[in-house]
Amino acid sequence: MSSSGRFVWYEPMTTDTKAAKAFYGKVAGYSTQDMPEMHYTMFTVDGSRGARGLMELPEDLRKMGVPPHWMGYVGVDDVDASTEKAKSLGATIQVAPQDIPTIGRFSVFSDPVGGAALALFKPLPMPGGDPAPVEPGTPGGTGWHELYAADGAKAFDFYSALFGWKKFETMDMGPMGLYHIFGVSGADMPLGGMMTKPAEVPVPYWQYYIRVGPIEAATARVKDAGGQVLMGPMEVPGGEWIIQGMDPQGAVFALVGAKG
Repeated sequence: MSSSGRFVWYEPMTTDTKAAKAFYGKVAGYSTQDMPEMHYTMFTVDGSRGARGLMELPEDLRKMGVPPHWMGYVGVDDVDASTEKAKSLGATIQVAPQDIPTIGRFSVFSDPVGGAALALFKPLPMPGGDPAPVEPGTPGGTGWHELYAADGAKAFDFYSALFGWKKFETMDMGPMGLYHIFGVSGADMPLGGMMTKPAEVPVPYWQYYIRVGPIEAATARVKDAGGQVLMGPMEVPGGEWIIQGMDPQGAVFALVGAKG
């Protein structure tokens, strides 16, 4: 299955990597593999399958007042061409295309509909073949991708033009507005949803739902590990339950799991 147009990686950029390792280890059950030569840590499931990365929030971003946050990476066939396409559609390029030695090529942009940040990524072939991915439906995988946009409909138009995403369904959520469920064209299952952010949400951003076991136990782990629960547990269509929270360094995250 091609990774083009699909989310392929996630990483929190934080001010305290040691604390973040401990927090997400307790909350999501991740193990860690440090990569000292890259100043990078990988979160793993079952001790081997990479699920996410972890890195220090760069000093230049700290000076700009950017808080700790999660970054998502979408796979593309050509980072340079996709970066130019994003720019032609009105995006602002935050990080120009560049190589990560032995890993791949990436860039970062902020969308033209409020400035939510997202990365583009083209991996290099791994010696011996790519490792088995952490499936979205298993603990530690990513169960949903959600954009709180300045304008949900306009955001969908931008990302659809960039990645070829299609609209699976638009749900009317009453006072909360319309929720646009999107995914890769030709795929059976959606990737996530987009909506116009509520007024109390200060800036547009992407949110990634980590799949966990029973949601009540996961909620308790968030609190015990020093995090905050900002919303939930709340049932969502399909019978699953979610919470949205903030880790001790201030990065917003979300969990999805079953009730009971």
